[in-house]
Amino acid sequence: MKTPSLYADLAAEKPIAAERQGQKIVVEIKSFVGKSPMYDFHNALGQYIVYRNLIQVSEPEYNLYLAIDDIVYLNFFQRPSIQLITSQNNLRLIIVDTQQEQIVQWIY
Repeated sequence: MKTPSLYADLAAEKPIAAERQGQKIVVEIKSFVGKSPMYDFHNALGQYIVYRNLIQVSEPEYNLYLAIDDIVYLNFFQRPSIQLITSQNNLRLIIVDTQQEQIVQWIY
C-alpha cells in the first residue's frame, strides 16, 4: 500500500493491510488504555479520518477499519453520543475479543 508517509504513533497500534472475502482492507488497531476513553476516542477518530482520506486518494480499493476490544465496544461505543459520532463519520469497526484472540463482529 502506498499511502504518503503515514505512520501510527505506537508500534503496537499500527495500520495493517489485509484481505477479507476478496476485499482489500486496512485495519487500524486501537487499545483505549489511556486515562480517558473520550480522549482516546478523539485521537482514534482523528487518525481514522486522516488515514481514510489519504487511503481514498492513494489506494481507493482499500477500506479502512478501526479494531477495538469488545469490552471497550460494550462499555464506551454503546453510548448514544458515541454511536452518533461513529455513524456520522462512517466508522467501520472490527470488534475483537482479545482474550480469545478472535473477531467478534464486523460493523460497517
